[in-house]
Amino acid sequence: MAMPSQIEWVKVDRQHVDEARSFNEELMERFAALPDPWSFPLPVTRERRLQGLGAFPIPQYSQVAKDLEIDGSGGPLGLRLLRAPSGKPQGVLLYIHGGGFVYGSSSYQDPRLEEIARNTNMDVVSVDYRLAPEHPYPCAPDDCEAAALWLIGEGAERYGWEAFCIAGESAGANLAVVTMLRLRDKHSASPFCAAVLAAGFFDLNLTPSARNWGDKRLLLNTRDLDLFSRHYLLMGQDKQSPDASPLYADLSGLPCTLFSVGTQDPLIDDSLFMAARLRLAGGEVYVEIYEEGCHVFQSFDLALAKISRERIDTFLVNRVKKHA
Repeated sequence: MAMPSQIEWVKVDRQHVDEARSFNEELMERFAALPDPWSFPLPVTRERRLQGLGAFPIPQYSQVAKDLEIDGSGGPLGLRLLRAPSGKPQGVLLYIHGGGFVYGSSSYQDPRLEEIARNTNMDVVSVDYRLAPEHPYPCAPDDCEAAALWLIGEGAERYGWEAFCIAGESAGANLAVVTMLRLRDKHSASPFCAAVLAAGFFDLNLTPSARNWGDKRLLLNTRDLDLFSRHYLLMGQDKQSPDASPLYADLSGLPCTLFSVGTQDPLIDDSLFMAARLRLAGGEVYVEIYEEGCHVFQSFDLALAKISRERIDTFLVNRVKKHA
């Protein structure tokens, strides 16, 4: 029997759309005044991001987060655990950060992950996967696979988790899908009852919206996406391999999935195409589109972002309830 599917252009107050549009214009002006991020070695650009010299503010670290270390295929793998404040979590969310496979950390999203833990009564585990180009494909998906296996095995035994969800944004959404596919195909495991994929980068060969975006840098542009792909994959590796670009994968057997994306995102086609393919594979799919939302707009202090985050949290709560 066909599963439910829904594409929704989320209705918000006009003032929220105008706020997002003004934010986008200011962000582009800010980028225009900054040096080309690719003019620096990647370690320097990463350090500049930590200093708040890019689009994102200086990271704010949680005082209640706990750093864990597990065995990964490449050695010790760091995880960051934020517990549900109740102490009696309804489940656990495996969260995979974005950053084009070359930026980011398990700790840079602490305020948002604290919010998720508080709003959903779930524990949250963030993965500190290895970054390219120092650690190219398949290092990142190997690490995420190891984290997922720990989550449903030793982690579940230690913390009593019974309901499992997964989420990721941008490159992290790519890795979230690849993780689910690896568990299905390599371990005969489909533990997740829900997935949240925000502004996913699902085709490293670039979908039409990504190819046609051009030079306008609203967080990222066509050149950025192409360079992310080139840094992630070694010379000669197939950009259409399902393990690197999950848009080309067999998507059968995946859990109920929420896609969230803005209209001012070069990767909007990635979400729409992936949602269509998942739906055709028999999946339960929901797509939320936000007018004037830029790439990963949920990361910023915008009314649009607050609405999206609340809807994501509600989705997770409802899916865990159905799993119980």
